[in-house]
Amino acid sequence: MKTNKKTIVVKLGTSVLTSGTTKLDRAHMVEIVRQCAQLHNQGHQIIVVTSGAIAAGKEHLGMHNIEPTIANKQMLAAVGQGQLVREWENLFKIYGLHVGQMLLTRADLDDRVRFLNARDTIKTLLKYRIIPLVNENDAVATNEIKVGDNDNLSALVGLLADADQLLLLTDQKGLFTSDPRNNPDAQLIPEIEKITHEIHALASGSISGLGTGGMSTKIQSASIANRAGIEVVIASGHKKNVIVDAVDNKPVGTRFIPENNRLETRKNWIFAGSRRRGKIVVDAGAEKAIVESGSSLLAKGIVATAEQFSRGYVVSIVNQEGKELARGVVRYNKADIEKIKGAHSNQIETILGFEYGRVIIHRDDLVLL
Repeated sequence: MKTNKKTIVVKLGTSVLTSGTTKLDRAHMVEIVRQCAQLHNQGHQIIVVTSGAIAAGKEHLGMHNIEPTIANKQMLAAVGQGQLVREWENLFKIYGLHVGQMLLTRADLDDRVRFLNARDTIKTLLKYRIIPLVNENDAVATNEIKVGDNDNLSALVGLLADADQLLLLTDQKGLFTSDPRNNPDAQLIPEIEKITHEIHALASGSISGLGTGGMSTKIQSASIANRAGIEVVIASGHKKNVIVDAVDNKPVGTRFIPENNRLETRKNWIFAGSRRRGKIVVDAGAEKAIVESGSSLLAKGIVATAEQFSRGYVVSIVNQEGKELARGVVRYNKADIEKIKGAHSNQIETILGFEYGRVIIHRDDLVLL
């Protein structure tokens, strides 16, 4: 049972840490640490997802105009990550607080065991009142294993930590009714109860050019976190006392209200922690059973498969119009499902010569979208 003490993920974009310059703004970082320390001393658990490794590497090496190739970015991240953590460590030390670094890639979250190991690490750090500093491991990450940006990474960290609140601090005040750069009458939306297609349509790109995530990725992050019962606030990282005020439920930025029912940890991983690897197309009967009755997916209702996937992968379940209905952990690989699609469950062993159970995806391993 949660108390009034919260577990809070504070995501800091590069534009917040540099204040729009080409260097880390250490004076502003001190202010961020002060607020985190204040909340920590009140009994809250604080996790910092920090961008800025590449910016720190550029500053340390004086390579502000280096060609932005993948290899160069990885080199800058390798140099800058140490510089960035050292800055945070020194600043938190002012308040007598310890930090612990966690570098993650998509591969750490795709694998169920590694996902649980990462969860254990972050929870143990919090148990001993150590501030976790989390970043994507850009020094080794390629496109195949990148989470993609620290907005989505922060939502996944929220799942790992069973967080109550995710603060996405950026160079923008929140989500507006239209692009405030083009429309002077655009209004800040203070609260959103449900993230709809219309909300996604309002999102626009980053105006700083310093980071990888714009407003669109923040909405994606909010959607993932809300589904897991985590409240999300998108606000300006330079607004006075923004972190403390957001945690105290004062009106800052745009607040996204979470769904009432938290997904359990395994379903969180299925929904957001693991990358989808393939598709299974189902008929109308299977669609109705899955969506309306919460049933498992049986071979009888499968029409086709798409993309390559193996047993144990997370796949999408789509209807014949292509609409994604659910995601789940599949018990059979693509080739086996092609052989048994349309068959009754009691025929699986006869057709394949073996079986891993009479359902293709069990309802306990399935998340409706």
